[in-house]
Amino acid sequence: DSLKDFLERRERGELTFQKLGLLKQNILKKVDLSASTDGWLHFGDTVMLVNPGWERRYNLRDLQKTPQDAVALSINANINGLNPNTSIAAPCDVSGTRTLEPNARTAFVITSVDGSSVGETVRYSQSFALRTTEGFAGGLYLSSEIRTLQKNAKKSRLQEVTLTDEASFLTQWQVLYFDPQERLEYEGLPVPVNQKVIIAHCKTNQCLAVLGNHILWTSYGKEYEVVAHTCLDSHKAECDANHWLFATANPGVEAQAIFDRTDPMANITTTENPDKQTMEYNDDGVLLSTQAAFRVLKPFVTEEPCVPYTLGLTKRV
Repeated sequence: DSLKDFLERRERGELTFQKLGLLKQNILKKVDLSASTDGWLHFGDTVMLVNPGWERRYNLRDLQKTPQDAVALSINANINGLNPNTSIAAPCDVSGTRTLEPNARTAFVITSVDGSSVGETVRYSQSFALRTTEGFAGGLYLSSEIRTLQKNAKKSRLQEVTLTDEASFLTQWQVLYFDPQERLEYEGLPVPVNQKVIIAHCKTNQCLAVLGNHILWTSYGKEYEVVAHTCLDSHKAECDANHWLFATANPGVEAQAIFDRTDPMANITTTENPDKQTMEYNDDGVLLSTQAAFRVLKPFVTEEPCVPYTLGLTKRV
């Protein structure tokens, strides 16, 4: 009887290794990211949410952030979370993966919740939804709600972030400017891609965060827990755990995310890049290069007083 049951399950594809193989075959399938020609984020764009990682160490109450590499927000589906029609079933967990490859796991679509049409620019403090791609990923919405004793993150016990199939106020997010001191001035301006931003949950006002000290062992290896929690430093600014960027495709290279591009200024010589020119000083330490002095002081002075600052008033430290 056991052998007969085994053979029947194998014919139906219900064995564990068959489900795991089906899951990885479909969820790791390549997805083409959107390419932004103007540098802004638009509704309908397919992007990756990447946390660039951190180098410093924080002691925030009982939370301790350790140095880590860049991670991407990803679907943490298992073999038990599959629909009969071979798609991911809701609710589904999310996690942070160190595999920065655009596939069905890591690709999310910027979806409008206020009637904005596809192609319109997303602006700071504007509500939107993050949705997985159609097909095997199921088109699920990134959701979060206030933590309770029964519903919270498995490791940190903070506010849980999951994927659901119903759009509601719990699935709405907004982008905040990176610097809290200039956040009010940037409200309503377009959101850039491939630059650090803060993603806040509209209902709970908690920011999306990846926790490097809470490890999840998944079917895809070692990954990090993703929650909705605002981690503030001593200056009341969001820590590196809350920093995200919307990674888009590189228009010049096929199947390459733009954060993989080399520094465009890396191969420029000092002659082509005036900011890297060698500055000459006299014996008294006075800067002699007028052009170099203007380049250094330009961000700090206006155009009118630039002439007095270009010669004789810049000392070498």
